[in-house]
Amino acid sequence: MTWSLPFEDLEDGVAFRTRGRTITEADVVGFAALTGDFHPQHTDAEWAADSAFGERIAHGMLVLSYAVGLIPFDPDRVMALRRLKDVVFRRPVNLGDTIHVEGRLDGLRAATDEAGIVTIAVDVIRQDGQRACAAKVDVLWRAGALPTPTAEEAS
Repeated sequence: MTWSLPFEDLEDGVAFRTRGRTITEADVVGFAALTGDFHPQHTDAEWAADSAFGERIAHGMLVLSYAVGLIPFDPDRVMALRRLKDVVFRRPVNLGDTIHVEGRLDGLRAATDEAGIVTIAVDVIRQDGQRACAAKVDVLWRAGALPTPTAEEAS
């Protein structure tokens, strides 16, 4: 599977689709509490009912965070998230919506002898097939053979 390959074996343009994830009330409340973003569009049903969206919606950054979390990165290969770029929020994600990611490897460049930068083009898709968000995510991807655990680490 692509997610376990060393950097040098990756192929630009490889497409993927993730499993889905439903955005819940608890997700939005928890995200607001963690970030301090209590904008009424997300947290006040009465206020949001009179808004342009007509109801509460998930925070854009929550949706993007879940999208990155849905990508099945191999922790032995993907060393770090390096950059988010070209993020565009196109449509709201309502509480109860289910999202998934459709993406592709969109650029490969060497960084060091040990790793490369992989750009992943991400589209966050709602259950109705509409794109909610698009972004490019750069990750630091380990090259070469994985380190062999020592006897002490293996036990």
